Order: sequence, then structure tokens, then C-alpha cells
Amino acid sequence: MKTSAEIRKGAIPDPLGIHLKNLEGKVALVTGAGQNIGQAIAFRLAEAGAKVVVNGRSMDKLKDTVAKIEEIGGKAHAISTDVSDADAVGEMIKEANDTFGDIDISVSNVGRRLHKPFEEITIQDWDESIRINLSAAYYIAHHVVPQMKANGWGRIIHVSGYDGFTGHLLNRAYNIAAKSGLHGFSKAIAGELGPHGITANTLVPGAIDTDRDWSQYPNTDVDKKRKTIPVRRWGHVDDLAYAALYLCTTGSFVNGQAIHLNGGEFMF
Repeated sequence: MKTSAEIRKGAIPDPLGIHLKNLEGKVALVTGAGQNIGQAIAFRLAEAGAKVVVNGRSMDKLKDTVAKIEEIGGKAHAISTDVSDADAVGEMIKEANDTFGDIDISVSNVGRRLHKPFEEITIQDWDESIRINLSAAYYIAHHVVPQMKANGWGRIIHVSGYDGFTGHLLNRAYNIAAKSGLHGFSKAIAGELGPHGITANTLVPGAIDTDRDWSQYPNTDVDKKRKTIPVRRWGHVDDLAYAALYLCTTGSFVNGQAIHLNGGEFMF
């Protein structure tokens, strides 16, 4: 008589390519990868076997990311490009393709989070923030989606922010609007691209312990904040990195979702 495990194995097969055990042979692009969340995601994807193109503003920081990846035997290439510039994004994708080939995984992780009252926000402030926080994700997808469709597989991940869902931080109108739109974009393309083997999801970090400009968080008491989080700690960048890795490997049935990583501070 067959055991229950044998019956399940026979009834529920795991077809090749559905649940990847590693990312060998895959090429990933991670923006904002010079530090913090982006660097952690790039490292974990490389650790799993992906070749990683890292993007950011500071070439020195990107070189540090590349060095960390190469230390573990991974492959990485740094491109310092302004992803809020559509033409520059096109050039970046071309260089990435020339270096490693078609892009299979795209992680859009850039943000501009200035603390500014609504009536002080200028038209220039608004337009610049939307280009950085939202349009950049579209510019990248515009170029990588055709490659993913041609190969029948792709993972698109947008790193948003919980203020885009809660609106709990004051004086951040352009950031909240853009981050809300970012998940809307994920949902929109998730439905269209799913039949082509491509998933699109949003990672939503809560209070994460990162290097940042604390002048833009004038009312944040770090210790007090920790006590309001049910797990009683700030998040670590690897909390986001391993979530990204999950979406790229065994999380193939997750599509169009917002994965909130906030320790239970907000529950959706």
C-alpha cells in the first residue's frame, strides 16, 4: 500500500520550472542596489545563482555591492544610471543585455522620500518624485517585459512602502501617491503578463533598520517605534531580501500581491 506521501507526490507533481530551487542561469536587475534593501536583495539573488546587474547613484557603493557578491563566487555588474530618465534606462538595459543576456528578474527599488507639507510642494517636486518613485518602474518594465515574454518566464518586483497603503506619515503627499501607484502598476501588469509565465508583485517594507537621512523623519523616536511593533524589533534588510528570493523561486503562485513586511505594526 502506498504511503500518504507517495500518494501526494503522484497526485500533485511539481513540474520543472514551477518551483525553482535556485536561480542558476537567471539574470537579475536590481535598482537602488548600492546599500540597504537593494544591496541585500542583490546579494541574496546572487547567492542563489543569479547573475546580477546592480544600479544606483553612487558607483563607489555599487562597487561595494559587486565586491560582496564576487566574494561568494557570484557574478555582478554595476551600472550607475538615473532611472528616472527613460532614455538612460534604455541604455542601461542594453548594457545589461550585452553583459549577461536577457533579464529574467527585475527589482525596482528606488525612492525619494522628502518631508514637505503639501502646500510647499512645487510642480517640479511633484514631477520629479513621480518619475523616481513610479515612472522608473514603468521605464524598466517597458524594456524587460518583451525579453521575459520571449523566454516564457519573468519576475517583476516593486519595492513600495507602507505609507503608500496607510497614509500614516504626514507631509509626504508625493511619496504616498507614488507608492500607492506602484502597487497599482504591479496589479495591472500581473493580470496581463501572468499567462506568459511572468509574475509581478510588490514588497512593502515597514520600519526597516537602514542607513537614511533622518532629517526627513523628524518625528520618529526609534525606541518608541520598536515598542509599537508586535514582534518588538525593527525590520532587517534581509527580511525584504528573502521575500524577494521567495518570489523568484518557490513563490511562483504569488501574483499581483502586496507582501507586507512590518512585524505586524499594520495588518491588512
